[in-house]
Amino acid sequence: MLHEKDVRLLGTPAALSGKKILEIGCGSAPCARWLANDVPNAFVTAFDISSQMLKYAGHDHNVHLVQADAMSLPYADSSFDVVFSVFGAIPFVEDSAALMKEIARVLKPGGRLIFSITHPMRWIFLDDPGPAGLTAITSYFDQRGYVEEDEETGALSYAEQHRTMGARINELIDASLHLDHLIEPEWPDELEENWGQWSPLRGKLFPGTAIFLATYRP
Repeated sequence: MLHEKDVRLLGTPAALSGKKILEIGCGSAPCARWLANDVPNAFVTAFDISSQMLKYAGHDHNVHLVQADAMSLPYADSSFDVVFSVFGAIPFVEDSAALMKEIARVLKPGGRLIFSITHPMRWIFLDDPGPAGLTAITSYFDQRGYVEEDEETGALSYAEQHRTMGARINELIDASLHLDHLIEPEWPDELEENWGQWSPLRGKLFPGTAIFLATYRP
């Protein structure tokens, strides 16, 4: 429930002015579009693997949109001052350690990476906002991917990867990305209704999101 206009994890508009910023796995790019409007003097680009999602972004914005694979970014070395992702790409690639190194490649020395993912703790529990969502059903240490297949064709329809918190941090370290802050947002007291599979019941006990802020120091 955090909004960038309130927390400024990427930086203030003044600090981002003139910077080159990349969004990883942007979907229809609502975040990048907001940022380009908020910081009109920044160069903002974003990519997604899905051409259909990019079409939903429309054309009434100043974001440079690209269809690309996160594992092979079509950008030169040391291109960006800031790279960010809001639940995009990082949880969905099998070799996230290699992805961190690819992100580091396109960051300038001293550049910053900010990304949010589903908190690793959530992997243990059923996606249920009620009492059933408080019962552990999976080992936290089981890092096999979660896969869904089409019932008729058997084709892969969804895949998500789990990493422990330690594994995520070690991937950053191995890519020369220095972890500056780790934010685990608490459930807001004023929010009484459920939000997807999340709820006040669960949110008061453990975090649903983890936000990593790191600096590239080769």
